[in-house]
Amino acid sequence: QVQLVESGGGLVQPGGSLRLSCATSGFTFSRHPMRWYRQAPGKERELVAGISSDSSITNYGDSVKGRFAIARDNAKNTVYLQMNSLKPEDTAVYYCAAPLLGFWGQGTQVTVSS
Repeated sequence: QVQLVESGGGLVQPGGSLRLSCATSGFTFSRHPMRWYRQAPGKERELVAGISSDSSITNYGDSVKGRFAIARDNAKNTVYLQMNSLKPEDTAVYYCAAPLLGFWGQGTQVTVSS
């Protein structure tokens, strides 16, 4: 059974940091690129960051470049999203995904507010 379980979301003040985790099981994690997406109320889903299977390639959405960092640990079947200098406009539900397989997590809420 495939599972992608996000954690680490919460309420943070502007300028703060959060680290999201996505623990996976049920597929060969180390062979697949992974992505983080987000969706804010009333907005379309947005690609936040992606990482290749061996971590050699990463890419970021324009709105998060220089503030967010994606990483993975293939030994732990887990992908991470380090989010720094958070802004209110980063408020959204964040999802991890294995895009080539069509697998998605349930999402974790991130709220940036004072």
